[in-house]
Amino acid sequence: MIIEQLQPITAIIVFIIIFAAIFTQTVTGFGLALVSMPLLVLILPIQVATPLVALVGGLAEALLLLKYREAFNFRAVLVLIAASMVGIPFGVYLLGEVDEGIVTAVLGVMVVVYALYALLGFNPPQLAHRGWAVLFGLVGGILGGAYNTSGPPVIIYGSCRRWPPAEFKSNLQGFFLVASITIIVTHFLNGNFTPTVWLHFLVAVPAVLLALFVGFHLDQYLDPLRFRKIVLIALVILGIGLIVL
Repeated sequence: MIIEQLQPITAIIVFIIIFAAIFTQTVTGFGLALVSMPLLVLILPIQVATPLVALVGGLAEALLLLKYREAFNFRAVLVLIAASMVGIPFGVYLLGEVDEGIVTAVLGVMVVVYALYALLGFNPPQLAHRGWAVLFGLVGGILGGAYNTSGPPVIIYGSCRRWPPAEFKSNLQGFFLVASITIIVTHFLNGNFTPTVWLHFLVAVPAVLLALFVGFHLDQYLDPLRFRKIVLIALVILGIGLIVL
């Protein structure tokens, strides 16, 4: 039976991991895959963890976008998404041509250098023109198509554009939601949504809702400067993770 495939201890661990990942995503606007994937693959086959995170991401990002819909800058995200769609085919090509470790390490160094630069009190460059979205979206698409790491360029772009907290989160969720939908459709067409995946998703849904509730509550107490510091610290962690992994 399907129920027998999920042990109680596994269900508890999956719940905790998804809660931590969604809480991070709720507070900072990103971090779902960074937190969840390295931990889930320790207890689940990657064939289960990957489509599971896609489903969890799609649900959480849709709810986050709904929460921050009034701050959603459709024009900014549209340009990012369009540019990323152009970059994805190149990323898929690079997947078989360039060593993954080299690309992710370079990306990690770039992210860490930028975040430390800002945390140390230097004034990071402000991108006043939306045209920069083309470059950052293109790079995000290439990295996403190759190694599923489209987030950092978009995060850096939003930080340099000085998006307020609500707009930052809303725009990121809009971008990530489109990516998640694309990934979900791909998994569906490839028959990857097995009964085991759906069973773990049923365990994950309460964790998603609880993490969103807690994250939304704490979000009310965040001021813009503190929020920016949280984002930069999260970027350091993200960058180090890309270098090490």
